[in-house]
Amino acid sequence: MRFGIVLFTSDRGIRPAVAAKAAEERGFTSFFVPEHTHIPVKREAAHPSTGDASLPDDRYTRTLDPWVSLAMAAAVTERIELSTAVALPVEHDPITLAKTLATLDHLSGGRVTLGAGFGWNTDELTDHGVPPGKRRTVLREYIEAMRALWTQDEASYHGEHVAFGPSWAWPKPAQAHIPVLIGAAGTERTFGWIARSGDGWITTPTETDISARLALLHKIWADAGRPGKPRVVALDFKPDGAKLAQWAAHGVTDVLYGLPDRSEGEALDYLDRLAVKLTELNLS
Repeated sequence: MRFGIVLFTSDRGIRPAVAAKAAEERGFTSFFVPEHTHIPVKREAAHPSTGDASLPDDRYTRTLDPWVSLAMAAAVTERIELSTAVALPVEHDPITLAKTLATLDHLSGGRVTLGAGFGWNTDELTDHGVPPGKRRTVLREYIEAMRALWTQDEASYHGEHVAFGPSWAWPKPAQAHIPVLIGAAGTERTFGWIARSGDGWITTPTETDISARLALLHKIWADAGRPGKPRVVALDFKPDGAKLAQWAAHGVTDVLYGLPDRSEGEALDYLDRLAVKLTELNLS
C-alpha cells in the first residue's frame, strides 16, 4: 500500500511546489491537486456533501490551475507521482489538454497520472458547453482522443463530441500509458465506466465503508476481461492500522491524506506527524 498527499490548492496557504517537495522528502509516493475553472454564483447543482447549492469550503472558488501547480511541483521533485483528485478534462479542449499532459509527463520523466471526474457541478460544465446528460460520454471521447494523440504518429479521432483528422503531435508522454483514475461515487455505473475506459478508482470523501464497493469493482473489472486488478486510491482522514489493513486486504493500493489549508509551517508540521504515525503503524 502506498501513501500520498492531496492538497486542495488555493491562492493562500502552502504552495504546491513546497508541499510536493516536502511530501517527497518524507517518503510519500504521490501528490494530488484538484480542479475547478470557476464556480458559477447561481447554481442548481447540489454539492455531494452538502446536498444543496451551498459549498462546504470557499477554496472551491479559489482553486489554482492544476497543471501549472503540478509543473511547479515537478520542477522541485524527482520521484513523486503527480496527479489530480480530481481534474475535469471536459472543461478543456482535448487537443491542447493532451499536449499539456504529454509535456508534463515528458518533462517530469513519466510521473503523471490523470485523476478525472465526471463533474458534480453541472452548472460549471454548462459554461464550458458540456451537456450534463452527456458528461460521461464526453469524458470517454476525450480520453480516447488524447490517447490517440499520445500514442499515434499520425493521430486521428472521430466521435460525437471530439473529431480531428490525421495530425502530428509531439512530445509523446514518457510513459507508454498515462493512467486514468476516476474519482466518483462507487456505483455500478461508475465501475462499468472504469472497466471500459479507465485504470482505477478514487473514492469520494463521504465513502468510508468501501469493502462491498471494492468487491463490486473487482467483479465488473474481471467480467470486462481486464487483466490484473484496478488501482484503488482511497481518501482517508486519520491513519488507523486496523482500517488500513482491511482496506489493503480488499484491494486498496493507495491512501491519500489531505494537507490542511494552513500556513507553510503548520502544513509541514502536519506532514511530519503523519509520516511518524504511518511509520509507527509499520505501513509507510
